[in-house]
Amino acid sequence: MTAVVTATDELAEAAEHGRVCALAAQGQRDLQRCLAAHPDLFADGPFDGALASSIALAIAFSAPWCDPAELRLTNRAVLWGFALDWQVDHQTSAAADLDLLVRRQVAVADGEPADVDDPLGRFLAGLHGELAAVPAFATLGGAWREAVRRTCAAMRREWHWRAAARDGAPLPGLAEYLANADNLACTVVNVAHWIRVGGADAHDRFDRLVAASDAVQRALRLVNDLATWERDRRSGDLNALRLVDDRSVVERELTGLVARATDLLDELRPDRPREAAYLTRQLGYTSGFYRSTDFWGVA
Repeated sequence: MTAVVTATDELAEAAEHGRVCALAAQGQRDLQRCLAAHPDLFADGPFDGALASSIALAIAFSAPWCDPAELRLTNRAVLWGFALDWQVDHQTSAAADLDLLVRRQVAVADGEPADVDDPLGRFLAGLHGELAAVPAFATLGGAWREAVRRTCAAMRREWHWRAAARDGAPLPGLAEYLANADNLACTVVNVAHWIRVGGADAHDRFDRLVAASDAVQRALRLVNDLATWERDRRSGDLNALRLVDDRSVVERELTGLVARATDLLDELRPDRPREAAYLTRQLGYTSGFYRSTDFWGVA
């Protein structure tokens, strides 16, 4: 039998969508204040109002049970990931400069003050300060620092792949490329989110949370690549479609990655239902989002 949808059902569904969008609107306003407060970090064009809105919507729909204060740090962590990606891909032309950029971010994550001429480090220092004030950081701070190191190392590795390819070296294979999926900066955000909202038992089974997040991150790496191929082709950015002869190879790989990720999430769900729901919604929302548009504004 087909379920009968009543006006009452539709009203309740629309009201819930409105509540989540209001949660996103509050996150967007905070992100726009960040953009305005750091003009030396967030360039006009790529960091536009639509980017702030897209980030806030993605996080609100991934964790609709949270309040704006709980999602503030998560939204800002996503913005830091975008800023790091922009600096590595578009503002760093020399390997020595890249090494300095990475060293600075890792040092700030370790608790050192940011250099005065490092706006990205100052922004990360703000995130570090907020996280360090959360009780769970005492036991989970190391997991976040490791996630920052992994993200920076992955972006640096991809930069060197692109540089070597310009000199005629072969590009990595698809498996090696996917092993570097931390360059998408998803898990580093998820770790910060769970520290912020996880509660007193946030450390329980945290290694399983990170493993599930990594699986989702690998799938989203290919979701992103399939959706942004034309942009990446024009800009010269690395994309999985550059590594294979047939798009269907990447599409089949994505199907397998999604299946493996959902298996991990189903295993996680009995013990950590909210965290499993967060990752499931993140995977679903982002997959739907990329069917129509991209996060970045036009440079």
